[in-house]
Amino acid sequence: MTAPAPSSRQRWLVPVVVVVLSVTVGGGLLARELYRRPDQLAADTSAPVSAPSSAGGEPGAAGTVQMTDDARTHPQAEAVRTLLQTYFDAINRKQYQQWTTVVTAERVAEQPFNDWKAGIRTTVDSDAVVYRIERGAGSSLRVLVGFTSRQKPEDAPAFFPEPCIKWRLVLPVVVVQGASTTLRIDAVEKGPQPEHEKC
Repeated sequence: MTAPAPSSRQRWLVPVVVVVLSVTVGGGLLARELYRRPDQLAADTSAPVSAPSSAGGEPGAAGTVQMTDDARTHPQAEAVRTLLQTYFDAINRKQYQQWTTVVTAERVAEQPFNDWKAGIRTTVDSDAVVYRIERGAGSSLRVLVGFTSRQKPEDAPAFFPEPCIKWRLVLPVVVVQGASTTLRIDAVEKGPQPEHEKC
């Protein structure tokens, strides 16, 4: 006994099901790619470049200054990041001349070479993150930055003699006109001690 021939409805139903399944699978794969890309991009732009160094690490091994998404949207974000990178590198490498290129003349006057060297004798700063960049008075900026400072307790601030301190403070950054317009870190305003805690 032979099987009955398939009806016309059965003949066109199979191709339709194949097409629907193909579109569904293809759409799912496309959606997965579209939704995965922002996560990958965020990981590429916010992941630390190198691990934080210890107090006994090599000079300049504190890693790259990081920025939050909020800070990164500021028009001068990269200029600020470069400024702070040079600032922390100078401290970690004990390079006073390099440090003077990124701070104001007033700050240099407050910290002549011998005072500066004594103040950062065993200091290594790491894990620097710029949280926010805001406009200050005139063309100045206010940069909220956090970082970790490691040093011998006797070289830590007298009000908090710890070997490892997490700092969070606002650095005033001003525009200096010269052969070229540059940003410089100004002296921190006198007042309450910046936010800090033991590591």
